[in-house]
This record gives sequence, structure tokens and C-alpha cells, in this order.
Amino acid sequence: MKTDNFQEPLPSSVIWPARQLSDAVHILARKAGFTSDSEALPPFPRDYDSPDDKFTGQWMDVLADHLKIEIISVESLYAELEEMLCCAGPAIIRLTNPDSPGFLAILKGGRQKITLITPDFKVCRVPADTIRNALTTTLERAAAEPVRQILEEAGIPEDRREDSEAAIVREQLSETRIRGCWLLRLSPGSDFLQQLRHARIPWHFATILGAHLMVQFLLVFSWWVIGEEALEGHFELAALNAWALLLLTIIPFRVLDKWAQNNISINVSTLFKQRLLNGILQLEPEEVRHQGAGQFFGTVMEADSFGTLAMEGGMVSGLAVIELFTALGVLAIGAGGILHALFFAGWIAFTAVICFRYYERAQKWIAGYREMTNDLVERMVGYRTRLIQEDPAHWHDEEDRIMKGYVELSERLDRMGIMIRGVVGRGWLLAGLPVVLFVFLTKSGTAETIAVSLGGVLLASQALTQFVAGVTSIINVLAAWKQVNPLFQAAARGHRKQPSVKHILPLTLDHAASFGEDPLIMARDITFRYREKGPPVLHLCTQQIDPGNRVLLEGPSGGGKSTLSAVLTGLRSPESGELLLWGIDREIIGDDVWRGRVVTAPQFHENHVLTETFGFNLLMGRGWPPSEEDITEASAICRELGLGSLLERMPSEFHQMVGQGGWQLSHGERSRLFIARALLQKADLIILDESFAALDPENLRRSLECVIERSPALLVIAHP
Repeated sequence: MKTDNFQEPLPSSVIWPARQLSDAVHILARKAGFTSDSEALPPFPRDYDSPDDKFTGQWMDVLADHLKIEIISVESLYAELEEMLCCAGPAIIRLTNPDSPGFLAILKGGRQKITLITPDFKVCRVPADTIRNALTTTLERAAAEPVRQILEEAGIPEDRREDSEAAIVREQLSETRIRGCWLLRLSPGSDFLQQLRHARIPWHFATILGAHLMVQFLLVFSWWVIGEEALEGHFELAALNAWALLLLTIIPFRVLDKWAQNNISINVSTLFKQRLLNGILQLEPEEVRHQGAGQFFGTVMEADSFGTLAMEGGMVSGLAVIELFTALGVLAIGAGGILHALFFAGWIAFTAVICFRYYERAQKWIAGYREMTNDLVERMVGYRTRLIQEDPAHWHDEEDRIMKGYVELSERLDRMGIMIRGVVGRGWLLAGLPVVLFVFLTKSGTAETIAVSLGGVLLASQALTQFVAGVTSIINVLAAWKQVNPLFQAAARGHRKQPSVKHILPLTLDHAASFGEDPLIMARDITFRYREKGPPVLHLCTQQIDPGNRVLLEGPSGGGKSTLSAVLTGLRSPESGELLLWGIDREIIGDDVWRGRVVTAPQFHENHVLTETFGFNLLMGRGWPPSEEDITEASAICRELGLGSLLERMPSEFHQMVGQGGWQLSHGERSRLFIARALLQKADLIILDESFAALDPENLRRSLECVIERSPALLVIAHP
């Protein structure tokens, strides 16, 4: 193509060979400031000199586990590759060109130049077009050959043929996906201060502080200029011009201030919500099992408002503190002198006491609000039962009692809030102005100092008003923090735990499975109890499942069937005993890999249909976005399970929204959705816990045939 004629080839000195991939990721993470750990990482397996994307992705998971960071696989359309390279960094990119296979370690992207780390640990800059060409040459050459023949046969003039060929190839490849890129970033569970530093939050705070100090200085200086002229009894044009110029100079600093505030608000809110989401994923089932819909609803509401309140309240209060100190200085040099400034300091202390009282009432209001939200939501969820069991005359007695208590708490809080907003700012005017009036009447100060004191009183009133507004937001943040703090702290669990995955990859387990020398899963002398001193639910339990086994586990309710399922799938850890997959201990394999090889469809009350598309609910355990192969296999399994008629009824088929916010599925349809979800995860062992209880005989037969046919190994739990 035309670009090849003018494009310099990618130097071989910047390409990392596969055997040095671990070193490339390690030095990239250290250069980016993600880790300071100098401990050597596991060496890349020798048997994979030319790894594909699948194996490389699995190895990246191992390295991410050791470095306590996230390494995320991304892809780009051919037409959007320039944008991806501009934003990439730190990142690892795999080169698929047979002439120069290997990896690139990108420290920082760019439109013109891209910063790379070379295998000799040097930093260099390479043209972005050179890297783009290295990633697309193979694709372009394959697509250009038939296009070139067509243009020759069509008789296109040779001087126009090259441009035509390039345009056609670009159009043909525009929707082609370029894979083999892995982005490095801090884990949401890492130290939050470190995340803030990488988001340049301290720099933005420094920008806000500097801009606000300049605004205060220019504002005071401008009024000093015009005030001096006024007190002298005349106005000169030069003074007016200086005053106007100073006021105009304030504008860019205010714009800079608002820009930095917006950046802080967006970045901190994003980081905070990512951490809370990660914290939710780190919670154990027992930590949320006892919570109802109302408690979840309240947590979501608090988490949604926490970031905004924290940023607004923190910044407003911080900037107001600067204005308070400015007002103290102005009052100190005014007619009232140090005594006037000390009086204002006492007023600030009085404000702090009132704010503390407001905080106490806010705590009680938040507790009442949470109780009301939880109770009302839970009652709405169970409204059908109440209609049957309760006397209609007393349906709303409890709600009325809860609402009455909430209204009383709200009134007390509102009265305190009105007093703060009304007394602190305006009250200071009534308290501070008499000092100025006294100085004026006693003629103990000059006109200049009286004017300064008057300006200080007005400035102090404005600062107090802003300070109170910020403090009330902070008080709401402190109250909300109790609700979201468990999620915030839970996010660090995955970051703190020691890496469990050493050199075991899913492909390694595939090799172990291909030999067939060990059982698929072996549970030996497993003991499990829910409480430390409680009776064991499982005691010295031993179970072996081989490839191709179809096992039926029957027993009465409470006999430990579901507990055994949770232990086998890695959702619960046994107190003692040995748990092996293909002869390899679970502790060596790690929870993430184990749970990808042994999957379950839990009992109906512990499984969920999310308010998303039908396809998302099917393939959420397989990968997203889905490939054509994923959709084809999902469609085939759905039809084998008897869900073909459901797909035909839904207007958007796999793209139809389902769940509480969309298409409502029947009990039996949801059961078969759960079965299909488990089958589509391509696991070694499928465990179905009471999955067939809601099916009629015909759908039961069809579902059993599908499950038996498609499961590499199967464990079905059912009542006798």
C-alpha cells in the first residue's frame, strides 16, 4: 500500500521477545508508578515461544495477581486504531507480523510519537505511524492482493491505482478488530491516595488553591485601589482603569478554578464508584445474605450521592476557610484592630458548635431515614402477603408510625439548618457592624480604617455563608460514610491477599486433563461448618468425579447437599480436607481459575436475572462482548432447552431487555436460563442444584437430554 513506501520499519531493538514478557510488564508497571516491588515475577513458560492472545491473556492474569494491579484486554477497530494508540499507555501490545513477532511495552501514547520501553530498559519515542503500520501490515497485505487484481482487470490507470487500492483496503478493513492489547492500571482496591495521585488530584487541588488565593488578592487589591481614590474625594481615570483591569484579571483565575474543580469532581467520583463496585464484588455471600431489598436500595442511594456531596462540601469548605483567614486579616488591620478579629474568631467557634449540634441531629435523621427506607421497601416487596394476612383497616398503621417519626426528625433537622443558615451569616452582620459603628461614633479610627473594617465584615459574612453550606454537605457525607464504608474497605481485600496463582494457567489444566491420569475433581475428608464452634454440616466427606460422570446427589432438606456444591465450586472454603482439580490443589490453582472450571446453577432463590438483555444474562460468565460463535452456541442451547419459542416471541430476541425492568420470564423459563448460563461457561464440571424442580415433564425431558449431552461432567442435586 501507499503507506508502506514512506513508512520506516519498526526497529527490532524495541520489540520484547515472548520469553521476556514478564520483565516487560514488570518494568512497565514500575515506570508507570503502579508498583515499587522489585521482586522477580514468574518467568514466561518456555514452551510458548509464539503465544497467542488466549495464552498471553491468561499469563497477564498471573502477572496482575503478583503485581496487585489490573491488566485488561482491549481491542480496537481498524478505523479507530490511531485513537487507541493515542490513549494507550501503559500497555502491552502483541505484534503478529511473522517478520517481527514479539511485544511492545508502551509507556505513554500520543498522536505523533509513542513512548516505549525497550528490552534494555531504555525509554525511547517512536512515530505512531510506525507502530500502526507494524500492527496492520499483515492485514493490509492480505486484503490488498485481491483488490490489486481487481483494479488491474478493471483497467484503472497505474498512477491512480495505488490511491484506489489504499482507499478500498481501508474501507474493507474498517470494521476489522485489532486484538492483542493489554492495558495496565491500578487496581480499584489499591491505596486510594495512590489512585488520587495518579489521577493528578493533588495537582488540581494546588491549582484551585493558587487560583483562589490570586482571586482573593486581586479582589482585595482592586477594592483598595478604588477605595483609596474614593476616600481622597476624587477619581482619576488611571485608577478606574487599574480597578477595571484588576477585576478583568480575576476572570481567567476563576475559570481556572472551576476547570480544576470539575476535573477533581469527575475523577474522584469515577475512582470512588469503581472502588465501591469492586468492593461489592469482594463481599462474601454471608455479608449480604441477611440484607433485604430496602438495605440494598439505601446503600445504592448513599453511594450515588456520596462522591458528589464529598467533592462539593470539601471544596466549598476549603475555599471558605481561605476567605475566613482573609477576613481575619482584613479585620485585624481595620479600625477594630485585633479585638475585632478575635471577636470574629469567637464567632467562628460559635459556628463550629452549632454545626456539631446539626451533625448530631443529622445522625438521628439518617438513622430514621434508613429505617424508613428499609421498612417501606420491604413492605412493598411483600405487599401481596400483607393484603391477605392483615386487616384492611390496619394496613397502613405501621407506615404511618414510621412516617410520623421521620417527619419529626426532619422538622428538628430543618429547624437547626434554618438557624445555621440564618444566624451564622446574617447574625455576624448584626454582631460585627456595631463594632464599626462604635468606632465611627467615637471617632477612634480614620475613614480608611473604618472602610477596611466594613469591607472585612462583609467579606466575613460571605465566607461564613459559604463555610456553612460546605459544612452541611460534609455532615451529610459523614452520615453517608457509615453506609458505604464497608464496601470501600472490602475493595482492598483482593489487593491485600497474597497471590495464590503461581504458574497454573487454564491451559495448564487443559494439559493435565488431556492426560486423564487424575480424577476431574477429588474431595477428600472435607469438613465444613458455618460457625466456628457449630456442628459440622460436612464431616470427613469424600467425593470423586471423573470425566464423563453423571452423578445424582439426593437427600433431605438441610442434609448438606447445597453446602457440598458450594465447597466444590469454590464459593466456600472447607475447614479441613483436600480439594483437587485434575490432581492439583485448589490453593495452588486459585479461586478465580477454579470457579471458571467448576460452575453451578444455584437454587432458584440464590440465582438472579439481571435487568439487562437476554443475551447478556446468558453469556455473562463467558465473556463480553460476545462473538458470533458465542451467539450461535447460545441459540442452539436455548432451542435444545425449549426456549426457542421464547426467543421467537421476544421482539428483539437476544437483545430483548429482561428482568424486573423488561420482559418478564416465567419460573420455568428462568430455570432454563440458569441452566443455559452454566452450560455456556465451558466448565469441566457442571453442578445443577434443584434446577429441574419447576419444569413440566416435556421440558424436563428436553432439558435433561441437553444437559447430559453437553456437560463434560455433571452433578445434579435433587430431593428424593
